[in-house]
Amino acid sequence: MSENNEQQSQNSSDILQVRRDKLSALQEQGSDPFEVTTYDRTGYAKDIIESFEKTESEQTEPTVVSVAGRIMSKRGKGKVAFIDIHDRSGKIQIFAKIDDLGEDVYKGLLKWDIGDIIGVEGFVFRTRVGEVSIHAQKVTLLSKSLLPLPEKYHGLKDTDLRYRQRYVDLIMNPEVKDTFIKRSVIIKTIREELDNRGYIEVETPILNTIPGGAAARPFITHHNTLDIDLYLRIAPELYLKRLIVGGMEKVYEIGRLFRNEGMDVKHNPEFTTIELYEAYTDYRGMMELTETLINKACLAVNGTDQIEYQGEQISLALPFKRVSMMEAVKEYTGVDFSEFIGDTEKAKEVAKELHLEVKSTDTWGNILNTAFEEKVEENLVQPTFIYDYPVEVSPLTKRKKGVPEIVERFELFATRRELANAYSELNDPIDQRKRFEHQLMLRDSGDDEAQMLDEDFLTSLEYGMAPTGGMGMGIDRLAMLLTDSASIRDVLIFPTMKPLDK
Repeated sequence: MSENNEQQSQNSSDILQVRRDKLSALQEQGSDPFEVTTYDRTGYAKDIIESFEKTESEQTEPTVVSVAGRIMSKRGKGKVAFIDIHDRSGKIQIFAKIDDLGEDVYKGLLKWDIGDIIGVEGFVFRTRVGEVSIHAQKVTLLSKSLLPLPEKYHGLKDTDLRYRQRYVDLIMNPEVKDTFIKRSVIIKTIREELDNRGYIEVETPILNTIPGGAAARPFITHHNTLDIDLYLRIAPELYLKRLIVGGMEKVYEIGRLFRNEGMDVKHNPEFTTIELYEAYTDYRGMMELTETLINKACLAVNGTDQIEYQGEQISLALPFKRVSMMEAVKEYTGVDFSEFIGDTEKAKEVAKELHLEVKSTDTWGNILNTAFEEKVEENLVQPTFIYDYPVEVSPLTKRKKGVPEIVERFELFATRRELANAYSELNDPIDQRKRFEHQLMLRDSGDDEAQMLDEDFLTSLEYGMAPTGGMGMGIDRLAMLLTDSASIRDVLIFPTMKPLDK
């Protein structure tokens, strides 16, 4: 270890010891802050400041308040000190005088550290320089910080450390707290809209005997008592459709899904989605609902439907653009797949011309989808519904009448990524069984993301499911868009991280 590193280590050790010594001294005096159980406060910093500014000219007597928060800065000398404390709403300045608090209390306050949590009772006033503050009449140490916060002017910038120690990130970076408050508002707004439309919120199993409802690699665990393998759910779709069969007609679930796949700025092994199903509508009904949910969530957190995402201007005004997959591919490649629907040999020739990689098992529909993913998706910046997908990549979707190679499905794209996926749900149990059997064939060929056959779900369909529209949307990606966050880790309060010892 270099001499400089040794000195830094020694200084850090000394700081930690000083804080512990301060705690020991308080405990010996009978003033252990960790014995405090409650503290009555009358309001939050932001509300107190705003209320004072509104009523200042009308006040005849000082307004007495009680606040609590974390010390983030401390300055002063002699008989007067200024302390900034932060609570969940923001910052407020505390003005403390030895004459008001008494010599012993005041000297004790000066020994408190940045990071300590305190309670303050006093009256609101405006300082000579114009800052709304609290003139302290009583102060209480509520919790002792034994570890120093990052240095004030540099803060916590290391992204890996920010994700690992989100608690410190929230303390040091107020905008991070704002992101998660906005995320909560997004979810609340979606719930309110669906509840107002008569939807019922439900909870379906997270531990599944079959990983159904999506093409993804699951996490596998084992239940000892039943002696069976179980899967963390990759989608709640098949359970929610059972409820449509049962006559609930409008259902939704907001919750975590788990997929044992790669990680990047758009993917995390566990993530949050909303899935919803409504009887007697189709994918076009789902388009109207989806764009309304997003528009209202955007207005709720940003006050406008014109936003900026990573330097690009995005309009979330209604209605969103609607383009079929074949139209989109034709626009960006010049190839019109509608001229040779179902012709796999012709599609493979086109794939070579477009330099697309295809497998021997790929058909016309697979190649159309690949052309879209490789040539179109990167161009979809403004919100755009891409609809009418090939049946090969949509095993749970109703076929388009008169065009059996196409299904009534859309995906919503914005900022070059998928936000939502919706179907006119397949309710024909005979057709559904054939598609599951095709998935089993793919699974036997080595595709570990292909779906398994769910006999109980097929049984439910045989009892009869009404014509139904269904939609799934990634809450994390929506939060990224509406809070201008570059990575999914910025909107997951505790993202998945590899342990440091690994």
